[in-house]
Amino acid sequence: MQHPLVAASLLAADFARAGEALGTIAASGAEWVHLDVMDGHFVPPITFGPKMVQDLRPSSDAVFDVHLMTERPEAFIHDFARAGADCITFHAEAAPHSQRLLCEIRGLGKKAGISIVPGTPAQALSEVLPFADLVLVMTVNPGFGGQALIPQTLDKVKALAALRRERGLGFLLSVDGGVNAKTASAAREAGADVLVTGEAFFHAADKAAFVKAMRGIQL
Repeated sequence: MQHPLVAASLLAADFARAGEALGTIAASGAEWVHLDVMDGHFVPPITFGPKMVQDLRPSSDAVFDVHLMTERPEAFIHDFARAGADCITFHAEAAPHSQRLLCEIRGLGKKAGISIVPGTPAQALSEVLPFADLVLVMTVNPGFGGQALIPQTLDKVKALAALRRERGLGFLLSVDGGVNAKTASAAREAGADVLVTGEAFFHAADKAAFVKAMRGIQL
């Protein structure tokens, strides 16, 4: 199996030092920066908007993976596309017209992602998988960092990986929530291609070693 991509979540960084955090992520070897956009409605907290992405974009060559944890995601995709997002992911639970929205994101020249919370079955995505570049399985209930991974959510990763094989599709499978050096192996075995990590990454004393451990590389 090819080593998975590591996406460091800026949610766990000190927002007052976000630019420095990008340098830390780059030095660690992580390929993606995960940007959680929360609106205070779909999830309780509020984080940031397109301006944060726009201001950070010149400071990083990493893939900017914008995760819209918002109601009415269709209202935000154009602004985040202009701000410099490379991939825009929205929640299936917030978008009844998911197929159309995935196509719209692709039409903006961006990778289109769709996410599900722990209470949504993998089968809910069956009809839109051909239109997705990324499928994000939340392995905790979204909104707050530092939660423990819910083991049963990895069954959905396995189910989606099986559907991908059976149908010859090419989307990436991402997992987000409680992913650390201990839980990463189970996520990799389930079929995850992208490992989103926040507090575990920023609390690691040796972040380059942490990223290697996430990928399953023996030190």
